[in-house]
Amino acid sequence: MATKQPKLPPHDVADLSLAPAGEARIAWAAAQMTVLARIADRFAAEQPLAGATIGMCLHVTAETAVLARALAGGGADVALCAANPLSTQDDVAAALVRGDRLEVFARHGEDLDTYAAHVGALVAREPDITLDDGADLVTVLHEARPEVVARMRGATEETTTGLVRLRGMEADGRLACPVIAVNEARTERAFNDRYGTGQSTIDGILRATNVLLAGAVVVVVGYGWTGKGIALRAQGLGASVIVCEVDPIRALEARMEGFQVMTALEAAERGDVFITVTGNTAVLSAEHFERMKDGAILANAGHFDVEIDLGELERLAGARREVRPLVEEFELGGRRLNLLAHGRVVNLASAEGHPSAVMDLSFATQALAVEHLVRSGDELGPGVHPFPAALDREVARLKLDALGVRIDELTPDQAAYAHAWVPAPHEE
Repeated sequence: MATKQPKLPPHDVADLSLAPAGEARIAWAAAQMTVLARIADRFAAEQPLAGATIGMCLHVTAETAVLARALAGGGADVALCAANPLSTQDDVAAALVRGDRLEVFARHGEDLDTYAAHVGALVAREPDITLDDGADLVTVLHEARPEVVARMRGATEETTTGLVRLRGMEADGRLACPVIAVNEARTERAFNDRYGTGQSTIDGILRATNVLLAGAVVVVVGYGWTGKGIALRAQGLGASVIVCEVDPIRALEARMEGFQVMTALEAAERGDVFITVTGNTAVLSAEHFERMKDGAILANAGHFDVEIDLGELERLAGARREVRPLVEEFELGGRRLNLLAHGRVVNLASAEGHPSAVMDLSFATQALAVEHLVRSGDELGPGVHPFPAALDREVARLKLDALGVRIDELTPDQAAYAHAWVPAPHEE
C-alpha cells in the first residue's frame, strides 16, 4: 500500500517535478552561508519566532530559500512571493513547496497580473511581519488592508528603492508600522551592494552578451555603494570606466578613485556599455539614445525597470527584434541599441544574483531584524528605523568567526580612553 503523501500547501509554482534540482541548488548555496547557518541553529534551539506569520516578497532564489528555512525553523509560519517577475528560480520554488511545505507564489517570467495576484496571496495571509525587496508587499498592505498593518509587528526593507518609497510614505504620514532599514546596515552596504551587486551585474551582462569588457568603455550611471562595486569590477576586467552622478561628493569621490566623471549626455557618445544603478527614473532617455554608438549595450542594475526610458526607446525605434535570449535590438536610424533583460534588474534576470557568500550577510541581517521585530516591534512605533548597530556588529563577528579570523579587543583602559572627554596629558 502506497504511503499517503502530506497535503501540499496553497501555492503557484511552475513545475513541482523540479524540486530535486532545487534541493541541490539550495544545498550548494547553504554550504556558503555559514553566518546564517549559525543563526538558524540558534533559532531552532530557542524558537524566538514562534507564532509569527511572515510574508516574504523577495527574489525567490536558493539563498532566499536558506533564509526562509531559517525563519521557519525558528517557529515562524512563512510564505513567499517573488519581488521581480524575472528573478524566480523555478526549481527552488518547487523545492520549498514540496520539501518544506511552504506557501510559495512565484513563477519565472510571470506577467504583471500574475505578479499582483501573488502579492495579493501574501496579503490575504495577514502577516505579522513582512520582508520586502522594493516595498511592494508592505505598500499593498497599507492600501488594501490597513487594519492588518495596524496590528503588524513591523517590516524590513533591503533595497534603496524600497526605502525611498517608504520614507515618502512616512513623510506623508501614511506609514503605519515600523520598518527596519536592512539595506542601510553597514554589513549590507559594504558587502552586498559593493561586492555582491558589483560582481553579479557584470556576470549578468557577460552571460547575456558574451562581450569582451577589456578595452571597452563602460558608463556607470550612479555612484552609490552599488555603482562603486560595478565600476571597480568593470575596471578590473580592463574596461575604461566613466561615472555619471548628480551628487557632487560622490562625483568627486569617483574622480579621486581614478574614474572619468562627466554628464550622462557627454558619456552617451563614448560608451559601449551603459549600466544604470540610481534608483531613479529615466536617467537614460531619448536625448541619450540619439547620441549613442551603433551596437551600444543598455543594462539596468536598479530594482525597477524605470531607469532606462523604455517608452522613449520604443518610440524612437524603427524596428526591434530579439537577437539573443534577453537581448533586444532596437534600430534607430541605422544604429542598433541592445537592451538587456527588458530593462529589468540584470544581475537577477540574466544571471543568478548575488553570490551566496554575500547573501549570507544580507540574510543574516534580515533574520536578526525579524527577531528584533518579534521582541521589540511594539516598542518601535511607525516609521523607518535603522538596523541596530549591535546586531550589525554581531553579523560581522559571526562572519569573522566562520572565517577563523580573530581580532583585537580594547582593554578596559583603552575603552575608557576612547570615551573620555578630558584632553590627554602631554609631556612637557
